[in-house]
Amino acid sequence: MARHLESGKWGEQQALRYLKEQGYQIISLNWRSKHTEIDIVAKDADTLVFVEVKARRSTSFGTPESFVDHKKQRFLIQAADAYLAQSAHRGEIRFDIVSVYLQTGEIELIKDAFWSN
Repeated sequence: MARHLESGKWGEQQALRYLKEQGYQIISLNWRSKHTEIDIVAKDADTLVFVEVKARRSTSFGTPESFVDHKKQRFLIQAADAYLAQSAHRGEIRFDIVSVYLQTGEIELIKDAFWSN
């Protein structure tokens, strides 16, 4: 497996562990729609949360969350819309980003990182 894929997988595992520690109930991992994927679908209390995980070895080119640009946000919103179309959930939703810093192991959770409107 390529190094960046291994790093991404490790980052997702760390994010998953962290979210569980924060009380999130994990619903789905790597949920795929036609054109994109949602790393983690979870519930935080009654809110359905779509989580994008970004892992980086360094911040030389920016923080992990800075890689969730407007184009990526649009893809995630489209994927969330597809998920909601086949889901019974009718309550609040939220988009979070989990940044994983591979060199230090630090994890940062950004709730309400962006909105769908």
